[in-house]
Amino acid sequence: MTTLAFALRARTFRSLRRHRNYRIFFTGQLVSLAGTWMQNVALAWLVIELSGSPLAIGALAFWRFVPFTIFGLVAGVVADRIESRKLVMATQAAAMVVSIALAVVTLTDTATLPLVYVLAALGGIALAFDAPGRQSLTFQMVGPRELPNAVALNSGLFNGSRVIGPAIAGLVIAAVGTGICFVLNAVSFLAVLSALAIVRAEELYPVAKDRSATIVGGLRRAASFAWNDPQLRLILSVVTVVSTVGFNFHVLVPLLAADTLHVGPEGFGLLSATFGLGALVGALATASLRQASWRMFSIGTASFGVLVLLLAPVQNAYLAGFVLFGIGISFTLFTANANSLVQLTAPDHLRGRLIGLYLFAFLGLAPIGGLFAGWLADVGGTSLAFAVAGLTALATIGIANARRTSTADAVAAAP
Repeated sequence: MTTLAFALRARTFRSLRRHRNYRIFFTGQLVSLAGTWMQNVALAWLVIELSGSPLAIGALAFWRFVPFTIFGLVAGVVADRIESRKLVMATQAAAMVVSIALAVVTLTDTATLPLVYVLAALGGIALAFDAPGRQSLTFQMVGPRELPNAVALNSGLFNGSRVIGPAIAGLVIAAVGTGICFVLNAVSFLAVLSALAIVRAEELYPVAKDRSATIVGGLRRAASFAWNDPQLRLILSVVTVVSTVGFNFHVLVPLLAADTLHVGPEGFGLLSATFGLGALVGALATASLRQASWRMFSIGTASFGVLVLLLAPVQNAYLAGFVLFGIGISFTLFTANANSLVQLTAPDHLRGRLIGLYLFAFLGLAPIGGLFAGWLADVGGTSLAFAVAGLTALATIGIANARRTSTADAVAAAP
């Protein structure tokens, strides 16, 4: 048992042990992402304070994620043309400027819903170009062999920050208001920018950049590649539907806290943190696996659907936190395996564009999904919205598994 535990620990953190650049980048992100989650919580609570409307929270989601709809695919082409480290440094600096602007308008009591939406959209533009660059940079830091492990550790870092950031944000908001959260997030960007500045370029894995790729032609080649790979096509289809309809927690958890459970900003922060803690556990479990697989992707999606259905009728804050913990575990199994499978399938010259396709599937229709979730919550409360989300996830992965089985049978029966 001791030998097994040691082997699992060694396997779980192997990317951090073996790659100096990744250790530095990981450490910088550890600080920066905690600030990002503080800002996410503060932004949602600021909109609730300004409006008190479920539809206003849905509109916030729309403006935060509509840049992925507009620029997500283009960002993949940019990531295939530009050096990843320079791209990420530029996008992180832009996001820091947005955080400073949010702090100023909040602390000076000049924040209005339209102004908050504009700043949320600008932050979304920075994130749309940051995401494929960050994913490509991770590949360059660790190489193909360690990529599934690094993707899972990135997910663990992201969701570990989701534990720390919201919990701190809830306390800060209750004590001194939302503005200080934006200030702390702006300062936190210095950590990741410093880390990127000292990365050793000579130790990065070489990746062929397609500097001649045009937006239309480059996207056409990536879409053709994805469509002609049966598993990749199914993964992107499942991610699109489940993320758009099923995963609108940035809209629903604030409403669950404020309208259904009546627990205030501290409770909202803790509910977000319990989801993040579950996602962290799921990420560490995924990092200990030898490789990404369709099986784990399918298990994660199905368990996500079941648990979201269980959350729908919950009226108790402690029980809601317990279920959100389980949802976090299943959500990470779903996303980490999908991300790794897409990247490992991608040839070097298409990696940025295929990551862009994955991120578009994951977030590109989030504006529509956020408005839809806000409308469902307005009509039937969070219970209706969670029920629709859970049923959609279960139906989608069921259809995908049936399609995958029929495709495999057809290949086996071919002469």
